[in-house]
Amino acid sequence: MMESSSLIIGRSLIGLYFLVPGIMKFVAWDMHVALMEKHGMIFIPVLLILAGVIQILASVCILMNRYVAPAAFLLALMVVAINFNLHDFWNYTGQEGAHEMQNFIKNLGILGGLLVLAAYNVKYVDYFKK
Repeated sequence: MMESSSLIIGRSLIGLYFLVPGIMKFVAWDMHVALMEKHGMIFIPVLLILAGVIQILASVCILMNRYVAPAAFLLALMVVAINFNLHDFWNYTGQEGAHEMQNFIKNLGILGGLLVLAAYNVKYVDYFKK
């Protein structure tokens, strides 16, 4: 009982964590473009659309408990890419550097949660039964 409740709550929190920012990529488009420009990214409109769509679709999969492992792995790859491109604390000093380092480390925890969720689902869910 405790294991299934914890899994449902944890999966729901991770799903919501990515769903809301995925939607916000489109709602607050200009803010996200400015952030990506500040970090010197290229192909910003394409990457922003791709990030928003991935976050929304993968989070819906996780929330609906369908294709959880592939969705979690995809989000894990995205977190790694975001960490090295948008939370590049080594390029900043002072308060801004500390803030980016905090986000970088926070994302490592989220990455760990995604990998645990994916590993659990790979081990216990047979995607080919359906």
